[in-house]
Amino acid sequence: MRSIVSFYLLSVWLSFLCVIFVWLWSGTWRGGFAWDGSFLQFNWHPVLMVTSLVVLYGNAIVLYRVPLTWSRWRCKLSHAGLLSVAVVLSVLGVCAAFDFHRGNNIPHLYSLHSWIGISTVVLFTLQWFGGLCAFLLPWTPLAFRVFLKPLHVWMGTAIFILSLIASLSGISEKLLLTLNGRNGSNTEPYTALPAEALFANSLGILVVIFGLVVLRILSNHKWKNPQFENESDRERHPGVVFCCCCPSASRLDLLCLQGCSSAYLGCNEWLFELLLTFYQLESVWPFSSDL
Repeated sequence: MRSIVSFYLLSVWLSFLCVIFVWLWSGTWRGGFAWDGSFLQFNWHPVLMVTSLVVLYGNAIVLYRVPLTWSRWRCKLSHAGLLSVAVVLSVLGVCAAFDFHRGNNIPHLYSLHSWIGISTVVLFTLQWFGGLCAFLLPWTPLAFRVFLKPLHVWMGTAIFILSLIASLSGISEKLLLTLNGRNGSNTEPYTALPAEALFANSLGILVVIFGLVVLRILSNHKWKNPQFENESDRERHPGVVFCCCCPSASRLDLLCLQGCSSAYLGCNEWLFELLLTFYQLESVWPFSSDL
């Protein structure tokens, strides 16, 4: 218990440092912010992308590991809320970059960073929409939730890793393009390692450490909260009654069958039995039951 709390507090502390560093870099070293198509508008891009795809996203995906006393539904809402804010901020960050490119006749999506970044945003948006429909809407079939959850978890980790790669490549690209010592620039070249380069490189190191801490939290299955694993619980539980009539039903008694008797005709028997066999649960089919 103490280990997960320590790692989580470390991740929160690193989150604040990442946000502070990227704000200071864009606000101080790069001259501040605006939304007029100038270089100052582009300064929003690193701030919004690091804040959304790294910090908010990273904190959202570790919520299911934190030993909170919240209910499962409250944890779901917090997870979805953080990711919803991250989606909005990431889209604004992409818009800031595209508007800047358009206003300065710079081609779109020509660099490896832009390819990775736009792919990450698209995958993240699809993941967010799919998770919203599958795990928050009450009428989503339980069988679909069970099927989707392993893919949802795997994709969540993959998108976070892509976010880290996009952020690090973006920091390097920005420094190489701005600290070049050419075209009348008053700044020292990147190779001379001026103060701005040291500061931005430090931001990159913070992003790496934060990413490693988050991945460490996710990789330790002992830190999973058992009460949040019901939708895809693959362990054998003798006597469990599994009812597909109610999307949220997966209980240790017959109450779910008694409580949704009016929905029996909506059950898909072959899918119900297939699911029970796959997850090694005891079958109690309402049509053959004495209830």
